[in-house]
Amino acid sequence: MIYLQLFLSFLQIGLFSFGGGYAAMPLIQSQVVTAHGWLSMSEFTDLITISQMTPGPIAINSATFVGIKIAGLPGALVATIGCILPSCILVTLIAGLYLKYQNVNALQSVLNSLRPAVVAMIASAGISILVTAFWGSETHAVLAETNWTLVIIFAVCILLLRKFKMNPIWVMLLAGIMNAAVSLIRG
Repeated sequence: MIYLQLFLSFLQIGLFSFGGGYAAMPLIQSQVVTAHGWLSMSEFTDLITISQMTPGPIAINSATFVGIKIAGLPGALVATIGCILPSCILVTLIAGLYLKYQNVNALQSVLNSLRPAVVAMIASAGISILVTAFWGSETHAVLAETNWTLVIIFAVCILLLRKFKMNPIWVMLLAGIMNAAVSLIRG
């Protein structure tokens, strides 16, 4: 039964995650945290972090991670197949249709109207992860409970990425080093 649940959950994620990995995060959160309780919000944040540090799409990495956690290697295979199956089918069908009708204005209008929804999904997931990182819980963000070390590391990372155009890999490595150094100093 758990294999069917994993397959169907990640099939839904694969079917409805238009806009790529970041847009899939709210769907993944809805399935693995809210609907099934397979992960806590803190574990979900860790999942996103791990998925960002490993090669491959977030949704597939998430499917593999959750599948292994819940049902071992067979669970990982079932969840990953559920996640990629809709994409394989849809991309094949849509590529053929797009090549045939790419100059039709109605198609371009539909694609343009999907962009704001995708941006909203990405922003929603980002805010949810940000709140969890700074306050540890999405349900009650209190200024007194703010993890100021993480806020400062976040600000430094934004500065390095936006102003100095630093490579994201180096920024992630530096963020880890900064947090480890603060942890060592605090003892």
